[in-house]
Amino acid sequence: MLLNGERDTIAAIGTPLGESGIGIVRISGPLAEKVAARLFRPKKRTARLRSHQLYYGEIVDPENGKALDEVFLTLMRKPKTYTREDVLEINCHGGYLVLRRVLEGVLGQGVRLAQPGEFTKRAFLNGRIDLSQAEAVIDVIRAKTAKSLKMAHEQLRGNLSHEIEELRAKVVRSLAHVEALIDFPDEDIEVDEDMIGMNLVECERRVKGLIDSYEEGRIYRDGVSVSIVGKTNVGKSSLLNVLLQENRAIVTPIPGTTRDVIEEIVNIHDIPIRLVDTAGMRRASNPIEREGVRLAKGKVAEADMVMLVIDGSRRLDRYDWEIIDEVREKKKVVVLNKRDLPIKVSGEQIQGALPNTRAVEISALKSEGIGKLKECLYSMLTRDGIGPDTGEVVVVNARHKKALEGSLQCLRRAQEGVEGRVPFELVALELRSCLDDLGEVGGETTAEEVLECIFNEFCIGK
Repeated sequence: MLLNGERDTIAAIGTPLGESGIGIVRISGPLAEKVAARLFRPKKRTARLRSHQLYYGEIVDPENGKALDEVFLTLMRKPKTYTREDVLEINCHGGYLVLRRVLEGVLGQGVRLAQPGEFTKRAFLNGRIDLSQAEAVIDVIRAKTAKSLKMAHEQLRGNLSHEIEELRAKVVRSLAHVEALIDFPDEDIEVDEDMIGMNLVECERRVKGLIDSYEEGRIYRDGVSVSIVGKTNVGKSSLLNVLLQENRAIVTPIPGTTRDVIEEIVNIHDIPIRLVDTAGMRRASNPIEREGVRLAKGKVAEADMVMLVIDGSRRLDRYDWEIIDEVREKKKVVVLNKRDLPIKVSGEQIQGALPNTRAVEISALKSEGIGKLKECLYSMLTRDGIGPDTGEVVVVNARHKKALEGSLQCLRRAQEGVEGRVPFELVALELRSCLDDLGEVGGETTAEEVLECIFNEFCIGK
């Protein structure tokens, strides 16, 4: 079902603005074929454009017939299109001016400019994809690593949608049995309450599994923030440079060289990690350095995890202990740097100061121990360093997690109702609420304002 205004024909530039070999102007709606007839002049005359076939020709100015650009044009008739409407794609040269002129010519034919995400929104509203698949489209576009791209593609193909459909079918079967007992109390209907309970337990297990997958899925999708902290001259900036494999931060023997916050993305086993190099934490007399220390403490508070860098060639001093106290409650790994020199800080000392904390010895100067550090980070961010299984359905979206948590609570209350022999009307009410929550994932029961918020995250043209 289409919302008001969705039957308009829409158009937008579907490629990033700038200079490129090819740029695409995309049109969707009932006027698509008329736009082609009005603006396109094929090199080889044809009575009628065939669907899903590429034609070579020119886009012309409808006012004077002068060519605007040489193009390839494809007309795709509904329903076998991205939006399940007639779609026209004009492949022009990728310059900003030519794309704008072609788009202006299209908009002059009674077509309006598309809103952000409106093509994908139409695909959702016309039933080609559900809402979770629509959200996967933007995840594909924004993917930072091969793993996050793979997860987005799996969701786009409908892996999560199929899992939700199976869960809904199980809940519907249980609800049908419960409602039979409610509607026909005087009939001799045999309903196995134990079977209903077992069915709900199975649904609860599967829903909980999806919820439990979220934290790891979020890490692969959004990445994590890791602050590199420590006192001055312990090798924080050197560690950043060796992890990035480039000289991103200035390294000198002068204490307090790093005064600002430096942030860069590094890919560790397909997890995008935002490394934050901070100023050395110490009592600084220089006002600029004091501001750097203040920013460093703020980044530590915001970080998902910290790498506490300690100069392993020197004994722990009061500045080290102050920083240890600062990060005591954070998820962390201790990096004992300068192992190319005689080590004076042991892993046992670290364990005594920070129980259950992993310590890794490295030499940032000689790039030693970096592989072990990466393995440690990966292991701490995933389930024992394994990562999601191949084919496992993983939840990566906070909206999906919230809806699943609601359905889980409903399932548990329904199960308690069956076991406690409460009125079946209450059990049926919980099961209906569970179906509503599961329907939120695919968009069957999603409010219009939520839809607008989701699709407004898209770029124009998609």
